Amino acid sequence: MGDLEIRPAVADDLPAIVGMLADDPLGATRESPDDLTPYVTAFQRLADDPNQHLVVAVREGRVVGTLQLTIVPGLSRKGATRSIIEGVRVHADERGSGLGTRFIEWAVEESRRQGCQLVQLTSDATRTDAHRFYERLGFTASHLGFKLQL
Repeated sequence: MGDLEIRPAVADDLPAIVGMLADDPLGATRESPDDLTPYVTAFQRLADDPNQHLVVAVREGRVVGTLQLTIVPGLSRKGATRSIIEGVRVHADERGSGLGTRFIEWAVEESRRQGCQLVQLTSDATRTDAHRFYERLGFTASHLGFKLQL
């Protein structure tokens, strides 16, 4: 793992990022790696927002993972700032290598550095392997999440 770099994503990383987002049964139905136009627009919005941290893991010059960390100031919990981990993906040939653990540890440490008192994430109900992974890292399934498709 020593040769792994976690760094902010740049626009040239988008093909690799979108490829990883699309590389599973859920992502295959909602992502479109053949047309990066909407991703370029979204990337610019993320890059312009100081509370958004889209990062990639790079090994030997190749993007092998991605995640988005969002910093959210709030009033609840006595004005606590929280972070949200979203869009965690590890390239298929890197799964089981410890990269996912290193990625989440990076996100938790960055959340501390940003002054957060809470780190939260959601995981699709069908991703039972991911649920075990997050529980192993100390996360608890304490809430029931809801979404409304617009």
